[in-house]
Amino acid sequence: MLFLQPKHFSCLRLCCLNFYGYFCVSKEIGTMQDFNTLLINRRSYRKYADGPLAGDAVQLILEAALLSPTSKNKHSWEFVVVEDREMLAKLSRCKAQSAAFIADAALAVVVLGNPLETDAWIEDASIAAINMQLQAEELGIGSCWVQVRNRDFSETITSGEYINGILDVPMPLEVLCVISFGKKEKPRSPNNGDQLLWEKVHLGKYTF
Repeated sequence: MLFLQPKHFSCLRLCCLNFYGYFCVSKEIGTMQDFNTLLINRRSYRKYADGPLAGDAVQLILEAALLSPTSKNKHSWEFVVVEDREMLAKLSRCKAQSAAFIADAALAVVVLGNPLETDAWIEDASIAAINMQLQAEELGIGSCWVQVRNRDFSETITSGEYINGILDVPMPLEVLCVISFGKKEKPRSPNNGDQLLWEKVHLGKYTF
């Protein structure tokens, strides 16, 4: 095993890319490059153009959530799809900061989990949430994760309790996040692959 120092991380990146086949001439390269491009292009969008999303696009986004893997196949998640403008406005007030843009989204999906079904409900719900965002990006739709768990609506009410109240979510379900979706008002620049933090990757054991 070769242990690389920080100065060698550009080489590590090359080795990883080669290992996973990005530089191999094969039938699979097109699919792998497409997924890599999807990851590079996915950005958080908080400004949306007016107009609803196509019904088939919404269907695909929700299918991406339902196809996501879960611990012990428990399917501990549930999802509330919100398109009503009044309800979107209420969701946008679930916390003091970083949620107002939900009001301008075409729709929002509230991602729920059941802690009584599995202790991995947060992980299950998180995988489903990012799957929806990746599917949205493939369709050219903007999205943004709004964190709800461990956030507060007021000094006495958590953001999750507030959302449970306005959406009639029963116990013991808890809200992990809200994902907003909408037509991109203005495309954002892709992530810069040259700025990846390869120093966060350690080979064999943790190295300082």
